[in-house]
Amino acid sequence: MKTLRCCVIDDEPLASQLIEAYIQRTPFLESAGTFASAQDAVKTILEGGIDLVFLDINMPQINGLEFARIIPSSTRIIFTTAYDKYAIDSFKVNALDYLLKPISYEEFHKAAVRALQIMQPEPAANAPRRDTIIVKSEYKLVQIVIDDILYIEGVKDYVKICTAGSTVMTLMNIKTLEQSLPADQFMRVHRSFIVNKRRITVIERNRIVFGNVYIPVSESYKQTFADFINSRLVGTSTRYQSEP
Repeated sequence: MKTLRCCVIDDEPLASQLIEAYIQRTPFLESAGTFASAQDAVKTILEGGIDLVFLDINMPQINGLEFARIIPSSTRIIFTTAYDKYAIDSFKVNALDYLLKPISYEEFHKAAVRALQIMQPEPAANAPRRDTIIVKSEYKLVQIVIDDILYIEGVKDYVKICTAGSTVMTLMNIKTLEQSLPADQFMRVHRSFIVNKRRITVIERNRIVFGNVYIPVSESYKQTFADFINSRLVGTSTRYQSEP
């Protein structure tokens, strides 16, 4: 199970002890300590490694809302307070939750689970892989097998999707289509071209050859493309280098 490293900041000893006890009781939370003031905690938080802070609002010198504005955005906050009047302000500083004292373990656990889901979502590794895409072409919908795609070309406001047997034109931004394709299979090699890495067979003078189509590799993508080729290059001691 994933673990969130957290701390408690509260100037009321009984309140901080209660939250600390709740943390110890929760398997996916790991305590980095309790602090009586924001000043005491700031060094630990700014050094990194704190995922979540259970933070009181009414504290001397620096209150919880002020403190929330100065800590890294990667450290998330659940406010723990006796006052409901700060609820709206708390969400302006990107708080995950707002718990009113006295806080039950049920309320605490629900907030902690929500924090875990937001901060460390389960990977989609077991989700079925998308093997086709459907695009609108003129007045019809066309389903295209992703593995069949050779390359994609951006043509003004349109995208041209080319497979070994057909070409489909669709009104779409090339970046939008790129975000819908598997990143481990498709590579941007030019402002106007995306290629299917699995379908590359011939490379000639910094150009990818698909039949009688020559796709250039632009300067911005040459190093990434060279790294891809060299990661698969066998039978030679010479590394592939993009030509000027």
